[in-house]
Order: sequence, then structure tokens, then C-alpha cells
Amino acid sequence: MKSYKGRGIVLHTLKYGDKSLIVYLLTDVGGRQSYMVPGIRSSQGRGSKAGLFQPIFTLEFEGLESPKMQMHRFKEVRSGQLLRSIPFDVRKSTIALFMAEVLYRLVKESEPHPLLFEFVWSSVGALDELQEGTPNFHLWFLTKLSALLGFFPGNDYHTGDWFDIREGLFTSEQPLHPQFFDPEVARFFRDFTECDVHCLAEIGMNRHQRVKYLQSLLNYYAYHLDAIRSVQSIEILQEVF
Repeated sequence: MKSYKGRGIVLHTLKYGDKSLIVYLLTDVGGRQSYMVPGIRSSQGRGSKAGLFQPIFTLEFEGLESPKMQMHRFKEVRSGQLLRSIPFDVRKSTIALFMAEVLYRLVKESEPHPLLFEFVWSSVGALDELQEGTPNFHLWFLTKLSALLGFFPGNDYHTGDWFDIREGLFTSEQPLHPQFFDPEVARFFRDFTECDVHCLAEIGMNRHQRVKYLQSLLNYYAYHLDAIRSVQSIEILQEVF
């Protein structure tokens, strides 16, 4: 077996048999990868490791791969970042679930994507440390993520612009098709595009505006990546925020 060291972010888990677990990770060394963790759900042995594999939790590990194995395995695995608030704050844990599911549904490539990985890794730490602006975090994350997945505005914003989803451009006129952001959503799109995570509280939005902006973003994603429609945690997110 070939061993290697890496970092990973938990996207999803599946029970396998009575005691084992399949863990899907976004990794720095190989993009999206799946790992078999035998005996994780038994009362003995490695059962204490089960808490590591929660949605969006970060890991540092030594992995094992072999041409004879369909999935990788862990030789060693430990927590990557000490999370002080995400596991205990219902708002943040809901966002974490959403982040993990979005990445699980949309990221399929088993090749390194350093910019994407570092963005997600740093976003987990930022969410955990965030003091203000938490209700806007998932909107910021989804806006920033779109650029790393390959679709982003191709020109600059001007006050009062609409945003043409098909063309990927801000425009002074309403597009003649239904795939667009109205001026209010287009302005928020510009704000989140340019905003640092520590300034989220400065983007003033009420509940109605958050729901509207999220739905607009989902339409934007769906035009490019239809898999976004299967993200089930969206409904929970809308109830919380």
C-alpha cells in the first residue's frame, strides 16, 4: 500500500455494514475522495474516532491507497481545526450542514484544486470564529464559491444594474429572458463578491431579502450546475434564517 499525508474536510458519510463507515472528503492532495473506516461504530477499538466525521469538520490524516482497494483508508486521522462554536451553535451547525451538502453535490473531481480547498478550509475556521454577521455567512460562502466553480461576473457593477445570468454580465437594462437578478439582488451580489468575511454584519439584510437572495443564487447555480436542486438542507437553512 502507498501512504500519503493530507488534509480533508468532511462532506458526507454513509453507514457500511454493521460497524463501518464510508467517509467522503474534499482533500488537498486528491480533490474529492472516499475512505473506508472499518469498525468505527463498534463499542470497542476505534469507536472514539466517530466524532471526527461530522459535516464540514476538518481533518489531518495519513492515508493508504492500493490498486486492489476501491476506496482509500486511514492509517492515522485526527482533527484539523479545534472548532469551538460550530458544534454548539444551531445557526452555525445548520450553515455547516449546508456547506458540506453543497460541496458533496457539486464537487465531483478527484484531482487537487488548491484554491477551492484552501477557501473551504479557511471558511470553516472563519465561521467558527465569527462573532457578527452569521445570518449572512451562507450567502457569502455560496457567492464566493461560484467563482471557484467557474462562473462569475464578467464585468463591473454600476448602480442600478441588473445581472444577466445567461451572459454572466451586469447590465443597465432588464434582460429579455427570465434568468436574471433584479437590481436589489444584483447589488447584494456585488456586495458579497467584494466583501471580506469579517465585514458580513455590514451588509444589511432582513429575512425576506436573505430568502430572496438565496433563491436567486440557487437559480444562478442551477443554470450552470443542475445538481444544486438536490440540496435538501436549503429548506432548513431558510427556516433558521
